[in-house]
Amino acid sequence: MSGWQLAVLLTAMFMGQFDFFVVNVAAPSLRADLHASDGALQLIVGGYAFAYAAGLVTSGRLGDLFGYRRMFVFGMAGFAVTSLLCSLAATPGQLVAARLAQGLAAAAMLPQVLALITATVPLAVRPQAIAWYGVASGLGSIAGQVLGGALITANVADLGWRTIFLVNVPVGIIAALLAWRMLPTASPRQQSGLDPFGAMGAAMTVAAVLIPLTIGRSAGWPVWAWVCMAAAIPLAVATLRWERHLTGRGGTPLFDVTLLRLPTFRAGLLANAAFMCFFGSFMFTLTLLLQAGLGLDAFQAGLVFAPAGVAFSISALAARPLLTRYGRRVLLLGSLLTAGSLGVLAIILDLVGIHASLALIVCLTALASLGNGIVLPSLIGAALVDVAPERAG
Repeated sequence: MSGWQLAVLLTAMFMGQFDFFVVNVAAPSLRADLHASDGALQLIVGGYAFAYAAGLVTSGRLGDLFGYRRMFVFGMAGFAVTSLLCSLAATPGQLVAARLAQGLAAAAMLPQVLALITATVPLAVRPQAIAWYGVASGLGSIAGQVLGGALITANVADLGWRTIFLVNVPVGIIAALLAWRMLPTASPRQQSGLDPFGAMGAAMTVAAVLIPLTIGRSAGWPVWAWVCMAAAIPLAVATLRWERHLTGRGGTPLFDVTLLRLPTFRAGLLANAAFMCFFGSFMFTLTLLLQAGLGLDAFQAGLVFAPAGVAFSISALAARPLLTRYGRRVLLLGSLLTAGSLGVLAIILDLVGIHASLALIVCLTALASLGNGIVLPSLIGAALVDVAPERAG
């Protein structure tokens, strides 16, 4: 795989992360322009994540069936279309629906990125490709804050927050065309079909967790929210049992449960899940504090994260050589740096609240991102190190 081909793939990773975080800085504008309630804002932010999580495994399987390049192009084109729909929304309900569709489009394209890297990049240079994958993910997260704030503050053509979605349209169209022309056609795996029961079980499990967490607080934590979250455990168990049953009788399950026997995959999966949960909530909460608490506008709030983006990029690219030389101690150092920085920041904010020094917030956020850059690409690589290329989707 050439550098240009990898760049096209990483554009998708950047865009997917960008649009997850860009609505953080847009929250006050959405509240004012669309008269969105707290619950609606949470659905606008969380709806994208819910649809992405619900469709992720199924889309990976569709890539196995129909080809990674084809699914990548389909998802990228869909991402451009749904971004346009987001920009045209006139009510909170319309924007929530468009964000759900956008999350499904992201779910269609993003699994194909790692699948193509794993299937086509030689093992000797694959860690470097995965390191760049981590860089694209981190930069997309930070750019969502920085560029999103700049676009909203610039108010191009009096479009306000709508430009954060419109910017995806030309980029998505160009990326889809380049992908169809440039990306390798990795042969799809010969499978007998989809696994509708597995897909339904996975989607219901995700919904049972994410929907209550998204709107439960604004609704006053009603009984149904707790019931849904409790139901997620038996739903997950039932889904895994079905997948094992399907595997045992020679079927083609949605999720290859035999991967869970790989210690590296199991540990990497759990660590990635924990990382993404804390990182997303941290970015959202800090952005609201900067705007609602410290009185910064969208652009100023975004700039707070700019040093974090630089720190993440540097450490992500340096992580592989450091790991080769010093081993797992580097991962421990990165984890401690992130945890320590966020812990100190939490204590300071708890003690002094909105009177906290902005410079101190910037420094601690950058230090946390420095640690993140060491850890995230390594977690992704660790999860995939023992996965055969034909099982990458």
